Amino acid sequence: MENLSQYLKGSFFAAVLILTFSCQEQNRGRELTGNPKIDKLKLPTGFVAELIYSPGAHDQGSWVAMTFDDKGRMITADQYGFLYRLTIPEVGSGDSVQVEKMIVGNVAEPQVGMGYAQGLLYAFNSIYVMVNHHSNETFEKSTGLYRIKDLDGDDQYETVEEIRTFDGEPGEHGPHSMKLTPDGKRIVLSAGNHVDVPEMDHYRIPRVWDEDNLFPLIKDPRGHANNRTAPGGWIATIEPDGANWEMIAAGFRNEFDIAYNEVGDLFTYDSDMEWDFGMPWYRPTRINHVTSGAEFGWRTGNAKWSPHYPDNLPAILNIGQGSPTNVMFGTEANFPSRYRKALFAFDWSFGIIYAVHLTPNGASYEATAEEFISGSPLPLTDGTIGPDGAMYFATGGRRLESDLYRVYYQGEMDSYQPTEREELPEEANLRRELEEYHGKNPAAEGLQLAWENLDHPDRFVQYAARIAVEHQPLESWKQKALSEPSAVKKTQAILALARHGAEADAIPMIQSLMEIDYASLSEKEKQDLLRTMEVILYRYDQAAEPVKSELIGYLSPNFPAEGNLLNRSLSILLTHLDAPDAVEKTLALLKTAKDDQDYQKTFTSSSELVFRNPQYGLDIANMLANVPPAQATFYATVLGGADKGWNPEMREEYFTWIKNALTQYKGGRSYVGFLDRARKMALVSVDPTEVDKYDELSGGKLLTSSGNDIAQVGIQPEGPGRTWTVDEALLAVDTLENQDYVRGKAMYQATLCQSCHTMQGEGGIVGPDLTQLGTRFTKKDILEATINPSEVISDQYHATVFELKEGGSIVGKLTDQDAENYYVSQNPFTPNDLRTVPKNSVDFTKNSDISIMLPGLINRLNEEELKDLMAYLISGGNKDHEVFQSKATAER
Repeated sequence: MENLSQYLKGSFFAAVLILTFSCQEQNRGRELTGNPKIDKLKLPTGFVAELIYSPGAHDQGSWVAMTFDDKGRMITADQYGFLYRLTIPEVGSGDSVQVEKMIVGNVAEPQVGMGYAQGLLYAFNSIYVMVNHHSNETFEKSTGLYRIKDLDGDDQYETVEEIRTFDGEPGEHGPHSMKLTPDGKRIVLSAGNHVDVPEMDHYRIPRVWDEDNLFPLIKDPRGHANNRTAPGGWIATIEPDGANWEMIAAGFRNEFDIAYNEVGDLFTYDSDMEWDFGMPWYRPTRINHVTSGAEFGWRTGNAKWSPHYPDNLPAILNIGQGSPTNVMFGTEANFPSRYRKALFAFDWSFGIIYAVHLTPNGASYEATAEEFISGSPLPLTDGTIGPDGAMYFATGGRRLESDLYRVYYQGEMDSYQPTEREELPEEANLRRELEEYHGKNPAAEGLQLAWENLDHPDRFVQYAARIAVEHQPLESWKQKALSEPSAVKKTQAILALARHGAEADAIPMIQSLMEIDYASLSEKEKQDLLRTMEVILYRYDQAAEPVKSELIGYLSPNFPAEGNLLNRSLSILLTHLDAPDAVEKTLALLKTAKDDQDYQKTFTSSSELVFRNPQYGLDIANMLANVPPAQATFYATVLGGADKGWNPEMREEYFTWIKNALTQYKGGRSYVGFLDRARKMALVSVDPTEVDKYDELSGGKLLTSSGNDIAQVGIQPEGPGRTWTVDEALLAVDTLENQDYVRGKAMYQATLCQSCHTMQGEGGIVGPDLTQLGTRFTKKDILEATINPSEVISDQYHATVFELKEGGSIVGKLTDQDAENYYVSQNPFTPNDLRTVPKNSVDFTKNSDISIMLPGLINRLNEEELKDLMAYLISGGNKDHEVFQSKATAER
């Protein structure tokens, strides 16, 4: 009998012609070792990887943090357990890693474990431990920063000092990593958006933050971060003893790690909110240059700021979808100079280490990236450069199997010339000079220098100048801002005043801004002006009431504008102001909206990620086949909050568009919920006698009671589900008789089988036809393939990894080839969209170890539902099969 692993495991593209050729003729780049954990890695030429330890094989958890002590030993942390200390042998020695569990205490005191860390730092003869944990009986330490010390020099740690605990919601969006500042005198630490900003001694970003958004607020429909307010994730520095807290920057979602480059500039890799995928406020994972006083605009739900707003800074590189973990520079690595200057950024979800190459550009940097190391699966957690100049990194997290790798370079080395500060552009030095006035002691010369640069063409200089102004006494510059003759300086100065002023300043600020000749401004200057008005109205809406009519007269002739960004700002402002024609104009834009071609341009194309992780890949693939219109969705949300200016024809057009958008497009997990909340906002302003009509017109009856999903017709799993193992499931389905055909078919649909497989001529074409499944395979075969689809992947259905000569890799289903090219399908929901990969660009090919089929699809089902599903699969969808009769089914 054919093994099911040759038929179903890794199921993919049954409808695509199965080719019998081999790709091995192209495998010239390197030889496989026979160790799948090494062979799955894509490495640049000249680099060698070693698997040096597997903590999971020794019941030591899943490692997520690491640092080296002063004796060259590695300290690591299990995400849900202890710290470990490793003595690592030299490259090529053949010796084994020596591992010891670290216990803190001495004979006279109770010994305690120390762990649950998401950040570790060895410095100042101590180990700093960033605990992310709710205290319990097994581990009493709460989320916070701790310092453990060796007081007597016996190489053991006796004391635990609590530096500070944190309020908020500890976990994966809690406090994270720590690094030394470039001068070696302080510690810099990062915290995600679920940690409250603690009281600090000084704030480089003035403590006047707020939500500052008139866009109709829709919090995440599924509840993520709904109680989190400005400013989101933050970065601060402290002294070794935990004194003198200074806030550096804020506005992140969940920046896990931070790193300084060779000239002392700070960088991080911030996360995206994957549930927002396809929405206009979605922000890809991104590399941020973290300057003094920086704000990066994260806000909850749909309230995230546009990176174009002047009161926050943009990313220097948008990477794409992923889950950022570690960042580090290769400065101390024994690598070629190209990589010693690179920032290495780790993505947990898709198993990629990016090498980000930074080129000074004005006061900041231009950034390009390459795929340095990748693998599937490769859930990257933390990494560092060791004392031996090798790169060390761990995989694991969320209790996944964990491994520790070492990567070193064997090729010919070039000379390395570090960049000196004196070599940086003059704008970079000017920015640093302005940042000196972000300190505690204001000075008149600081205000003068800052004012001179409020109209600087370099955005990072201009931002630093405004923050410097904000650190000066308000009375020293308030009138200067209102009377400033320069349009650009006036806009920036009044933006500062809006953040620090009072209600009495609202009307003077708006009147001063309306003195500006709007038509004479550049697009960016118009954007900055509109954003400044939005901040004023958000903070002082009632106080500005007397001048709103005048403001409508100022703005309305300029709406609609030529560009999408200006139309977004104008639609927000004018609908908020109840401009008479705002709804009519915005609705007209909704019907004709087109997204900019470079909208949310990312280094990593979403299609490149589909095959790298089945948990996220199929969601991405589904969305790419039905991408929502972002600009139109933005207008739809604005209109949802507009309660005046409608007529019946407009209502019908709007609600009809909502229904079409709900059914035609596929966004991230919260897409339907966001549209439903906009729809419900709009229904609030409808005549009560017509609510039912418009509710139905807008698709209300298509949705679940929560509004978060399109309602599934028919029978749904009742559960309770469980994490089924093969043995447990096999025992449950041992006897099948008189099973429920209708429920079995419903479970087949509910567990997504029908989305990818055909049964009795119905269903998707992603995987093979299952009609004859029960005539060829046992129950155990079927359960193994369903629960653990990646254990064995048929040669017919595997994906292929193409490692490219110029770096990077492509993963997808190889559907055809000729003498010059491979033809690769990267989206199972649009299988005929093929990417052409020239053979002369490929260095190496190999089979992917990951099935596109999701594991655990039956975990929603209770025992009876599982039995009905198994009966349906065995029957091939035949309701007259014996499993649906009273006679017990014989084991095949």
